[in-house]
Amino acid sequence: MALIINDDCINCDVCEPQCPNDAIYMGKEIYEIDPEKCTECVGHHDEPQCMVVCPVDCIDPHPDYKESPDDLMAKFKKLTANK
Repeated sequence: MALIINDDCINCDVCEPQCPNDAIYMGKEIYEIDPEKCTECVGHHDEPQCMVVCPVDCIDPHPDYKESPDDLMAKFKKLTANK
């Protein structure tokens, strides 16, 4: 399942550089996560690095993107195939 940043985001900038898939970017008001690129760090780390570093716990599972660990690994492989 992809992750989403909620309105508690304080724009502290710590999550964006931690994302190995470059899925996090600055939106109109707060940071956002591209669900097509978010693998919850599957394939890179044991846990989502954005959630590890977030000082206000504003990152949640995205309710519209329910993906199994196998789905996330397949997405990781697709995203890294040409690297």
